[in-house]
Amino acid sequence: MALREKLSTRFGRRTTLIALGGALIALSGGAWWAYSAYSQGAGGDSKAEAAGPNGGPPGRNGRDRQGGGRAQPVKASQVKQGNLDIVVSALGTVTAYNTATVKPRVDGQLIKINFRDGQQVKTGDVLAEIDPRPFQIALDQTHGQLLKDQALLSAAQVDLERYRALLAKDSIAKQQVDTQEALVRQYKGTVEADKALEDNARLQLAFTRVTAPAPGRLGLRLVDVGNMVRSSDTTGLVVITQTQPINVVFAIPSESIGDIVNRVQSGASLVVEAWSRDGKTLLTEGKLSSIDNQIDVATGTVKLKAEFANKDNSLFPNQFINARLKVETRQNAVLLPLAAVQRNAQGAFVYRINKEDQTVAPRPVQLGPVNGETVIVEKGLEPGDQVVLDGADRLRPGGKVDVLSIDGQSRNADEARSGEAGDPAKGERRKRRAEGEEGRPPRQDAAADSAKPAAPGKTAAADKGNNGDKPAGSAPAGRPAEGEANASRGERRWNRDEANSQDPEAIARRERWRQRREAQEREAGEARPAPRN
Repeated sequence: MALREKLSTRFGRRTTLIALGGALIALSGGAWWAYSAYSQGAGGDSKAEAAGPNGGPPGRNGRDRQGGGRAQPVKASQVKQGNLDIVVSALGTVTAYNTATVKPRVDGQLIKINFRDGQQVKTGDVLAEIDPRPFQIALDQTHGQLLKDQALLSAAQVDLERYRALLAKDSIAKQQVDTQEALVRQYKGTVEADKALEDNARLQLAFTRVTAPAPGRLGLRLVDVGNMVRSSDTTGLVVITQTQPINVVFAIPSESIGDIVNRVQSGASLVVEAWSRDGKTLLTEGKLSSIDNQIDVATGTVKLKAEFANKDNSLFPNQFINARLKVETRQNAVLLPLAAVQRNAQGAFVYRINKEDQTVAPRPVQLGPVNGETVIVEKGLEPGDQVVLDGADRLRPGGKVDVLSIDGQSRNADEARSGEAGDPAKGERRKRRAEGEEGRPPRQDAAADSAKPAAPGKTAAADKGNNGDKPAGSAPAGRPAEGEANASRGERRWNRDEANSQDPEAIARRERWRQRREAQEREAGEARPAPRN
C-alpha cells in the first residue's frame, strides 16, 4: 500500500512538471508569434523602412534595420592644407632690464626728497639731499692744509735756488744743497696728499645729493625727511626698475632647444609674443635675446630671455605671462583640429568619414607640432578628408553617421536652398508656413491634407495616425491613436525647442524632418485605396 502511494506521488509530480513545461512553451511561442505579427504590421514596406525617406533616419524611430543601429549625429571637420607657425609656449616672468636700490653714499640727516612715488626718472636726476654742512667744513679744512703745505714748498724751492748759487761760488758745502733738495721733494709730496684729501672731501660733499644711477620707474619711498641715513643701510631710499626695454625669462623643454639653437646660429631673429595669463590677449611682441648655457637637471628645461621695447608699459616687473616663441613656419602642411584626435593603447587616431555611404572608420595618424587648437598631421590623412569632430564617443567602426555640420557650417543648408530653387511651389509653401499665413503648424497641415482622401469606414483618428514615422495603413488596430498622440507630443516639443532657433544645425534638422514628413505623406497617399462612388 505504501509503495502504491509513493508511486502515485511521483507520477503526480512528474505530470505537474510536464504540464508546467508545456504551458511555458506555449506562452513563449504565443509571445513570439505576437511580436512577429506586430513587427510585420508595424514595419510596412521593409525596403522603404530600411532606406528611410529622403535620406532621413532609416527605419522606424530612425533605426537602421540593415546596419543594426541608428545613424549617429556628429559634427565633422575637413582636413585642410596650409601654413602653420611652429610655436613653443611656456610660462614666463617679466624682469626689469635694470633694478637698482638707491642708497646714500655718506652718513647724515635727510633734509630733502625730490621725487614722487612711481615717477619716471633719468640717469643723474637728484632724488634726495643730505645735510651738506659737515662735508663742506671738511672740504674747507683740507683746502686750508693744502695752502699751508704749498707755502712751505714755495719757501723750500727759494732756499734751494739760493743754495745752488752759493754752491757754484763754492761758498757752501754740497751736503747742504742736497738736504734742501730733499726737503723740497718732501713738501711736494705733502701738497699732493693735500690735493687728494681735498678731492675726497669735495666728493663726499657731492654725495650729499643722491642721484638716480639708472633710468626707470621709482617705487615707493622707503625713508622720510628728517631721518638719519647711513651708507650701511640695506633698505635704501627707493628702488628703481628700468622697464623700457624690459626682459621676459621663460623655460622651455630641453627637447625643443635643438631647433632653437640651430635657428639662432643661422642668424634668424626669433619672435617672442607675450600673452596674458588666460591666453586671450596679446600684450606685445619682442625678440629672443639670449639662451642659458646649461639645462636644469631638476626640471629638464632651459631658460631663455626675450627683450621687449615695452613702449606702452604693457609689461610690469615680476608679472606672469604666457610666452610664445615662433621657431619656424611649416609650409603646405596637412592641418587638423586637435579636438578630432582620439587616443587608445595603439596611439592617436581619428574617425574618418566615408563620403559615399556616410560610414566611419578609425584611421591611425602620426601627429606633428601643435599650435593652439590645430595640429599638423605627418602621416595618415590627406587634404579634403572629413573626420568626426564632435560625437566620437558614440561611434563604432563601420557605423553610419548623420553629419550635422562641417567646420561649423550646416551641411544641408545648400541642399535646402537648391531644393527650393528646383520646386518653386514647395519653396512658396514653406515660406507661407514660416510666415504663419496658413494659420497652422506645418505638421498639422500635412496631417489635414493626408486625411482628406480617407477611405470610407476609416475614422479621422485613424487617418491622423499616419502622422507618425510609419506609412499609412501599416499600423495594426489600436496603434493610430497612439501614433497620433506621440506625433502631437513630438510636434509640441519640436515647436517649443527649435521653432525660434537660429542655429544652423537646428535649421538643418528642421529641414530634414520636413523632407521626411513630406515623403511619408506621399507614400501614405499612394498606399491609400481610391474612394468608392
